[in-house]
Amino acid sequence: MSASPTPRSTGDRYVVVVNHEEQYSVWFADRALPAGWTATGAQGTRQECLDHIEQVWTDLTPRSVRGGTTTAADLAAVWLRGLGSRERTAQRRLFVFPHAGAGASAYRLAEYLPDTVEVCTVQLPGRETRFAEPALTSLDEAVVALAPILADHTDLPYAFFGHSMGSLIAFETARRLRALGAPLPGRLFLSGMRAPDLPDREPRHTLPDDKLLATAEFDGMEAELQELLLPLLRADLTLCETYTHRAEAPLPCPLTVLAGSDDDSVDGTELAGWRKHTSADFALHLFPDAPHLYVRGAERQLAETITRTLPARG
Repeated sequence: MSASPTPRSTGDRYVVVVNHEEQYSVWFADRALPAGWTATGAQGTRQECLDHIEQVWTDLTPRSVRGGTTTAADLAAVWLRGLGSRERTAQRRLFVFPHAGAGASAYRLAEYLPDTVEVCTVQLPGRETRFAEPALTSLDEAVVALAPILADHTDLPYAFFGHSMGSLIAFETARRLRALGAPLPGRLFLSGMRAPDLPDREPRHTLPDDKLLATAEFDGMEAELQELLLPLLRADLTLCETYTHRAEAPLPCPLTVLAGSDDDSVDGTELAGWRKHTSADFALHLFPDAPHLYVRGAERQLAETITRTLPARG
């Protein structure tokens, strides 16, 4: 997590807290913890707690990355959570691109996919194990960094799944891989996002904090915790809403476009607009009675949908 409560006075005591998504933050020692967060045992002044979080991040980061001598394997370990987790059984890979404000722990797809599918979830800077790094605000910057890393892990047939912001990043990453001459995904599963050449309905990244909070989907989080997540959410929205689509030839990869039937952030016409961005198969699937963030809680159904059309080995 990239933010913490505003200090009330220099004498305040704080604790370091962590949630199930491995996000760390600083919280007031004399307040009840927000739901879903646990104290780590570290405490002190606000600066001491921030220094502790920085050390946690250092311990989680490969030594060569910290020292500036970065190998391809080190970069892959930082950017791709789950890489190598099914090394002995994997016959295919699914690269997952989460939605705005989320990290690599957001979805539990691996639990519902066969052990022949290795799930590798993209971990962007600014969240979870990369919380000490500034969040990216340029989609092009994210893609330029990510595509060469993925290109090194196309030895197995693979597919992309992206939700909302993740759909845009997945799409542009596939186009970047084409430009690099790398093997392309056997299929793109693009979820909860309008076609990339269509404009945003109502850009939000420049809204004042209170108005942005009013539009955010934080799954019932407490108000104070929502405020902590705002900087990361704003950065991710900036990445999406400043994206400029550039016309290119359609991808030769099949596209499966997904959404919840009750998603009011995108309509059928905007979803169908993806059709012109592939010269291969196109399919549109709606999950009944499901909202925009349907993925959380519908991993089993989503995994079944993905499994039916994953590229075959070889």
